[in-house]
Amino acid sequence: MSALVFMALYRPKTGKENELKEILKVHIPVLREEDLITERELLTLQAEDGTIIEIAEWKSSEAIDKAHQSEKVMAIWNQIGALAELTNLSSLAEAQYPFPNFKAI
Repeated sequence: MSALVFMALYRPKTGKENELKEILKVHIPVLREEDLITERELLTLQAEDGTIIEIAEWKSSEAIDKAHQSEKVMAIWNQIGALAELTNLSSLAEAQYPFPNFKAI
């Protein structure tokens, strides 16, 4: 089965941007430790409103299910959820343009 690329969008809660960035430093390494994502280089972007976008590649659709069963992954996702609103592309001002630009972080 072919791999799937995901985009995760996190809008930091007020005053939580630095804490969110710290937990995101371990997010992708844990997904790799758990053998859930490929070695494709992570792309981390930031929208004008502060939303952080992670773009990575799952190894398979089964890996997505495994992530939801991993205590390590769920612990990180719970921390992310406490620090940020999970949002979508259409909520970003940049999404109104055919060629949106984001800051690389």
